[in-house]
Amino acid sequence: MGRHDWFGCERRDAPRAELELLTAVHPPEHVAAIEALSARGGGAIDADTFVVPGTYEAALRAAGGAAALVDALLAEGAPTGVSALRPPGHHAERARAMGFCYFANVAVAARRATSAHGLERVMVLDWDVHHGNGTNDIFHADADVLFLSIHESPLYPGTGPESDAGSGAGEGYTVNLPVPGGSGDAAYRSLVEHVACALIAAWEPQLLLVSAGFDAHRDDPLATCLVSEAGFAAMTASLRRACAAVGAPMGLALEGGYDLGALAHSMAALMPVLVAPAPPAAEPLERHPLADRAVARLARRWPGLG
Repeated sequence: MGRHDWFGCERRDAPRAELELLTAVHPPEHVAAIEALSARGGGAIDADTFVVPGTYEAALRAAGGAAALVDALLAEGAPTGVSALRPPGHHAERARAMGFCYFANVAVAARRATSAHGLERVMVLDWDVHHGNGTNDIFHADADVLFLSIHESPLYPGTGPESDAGSGAGEGYTVNLPVPGGSGDAAYRSLVEHVACALIAAWEPQLLLVSAGFDAHRDDPLATCLVSEAGFAAMTASLRRACAAVGAPMGLALEGGYDLGALAHSMAALMPVLVAPAPPAAEPLERHPLADRAVARLARRWPGLG
């Protein structure tokens, strides 16, 4: 199967067999319900989430693009990549569409990495300003996917407290880093450099997937964080260095972002960093108090993190 065939990315008549990966994350009834509602002409799922006739195919393509990204990184040897498709996915729970999300694209991609490519350690970093409740819950009890979310709190969907660290075999493999409104480059860059990258060094994931929302940007209308385009590029640089040190490829999948200029400018700023032949050299970065707090808390689970 060619990587661009996933979920109809090149053809409209994708075989049902290609949907098996979706049903590894979502119950078949959930997939069928989105398909049926789209076929009927659409309707409201909740106050934020609507289906129109093209929703099902668009959602399949978004999930398929994330799966194709994993194939490109793991089977074809690409060191970095992007799936710049929408609708987003990180709010979609196993059996519930919400928050503009229908299928959990990055969760689909992570499960593709473990099931089809045999990876044992996949890390997902979600820097969208809203907590990725769907990804959080899908891998809550799993130890093969380490999920880390940096998100504004309080804010929709109201989930992701520090105390939520996973359950069962997955206890400790969910890391929530809520930040207050008004947080900008200093906080986000430090949480990525001093917490996310430290976890990469400690756990040595075989793949990093980034739920790359750009609604933490200072111009975005749906939140109050103040990250700049340069901040997103610097976070990308930190992650590239950390991934290079452990030999892990890195892929970004688009999530939120509701000021189109901010989204476009942020992507334009980070892409040269992402696709450069080598990661840029590190620059001194002061550790933010939020990172100090996170390191102190996580060091109990991850000795040597600080």
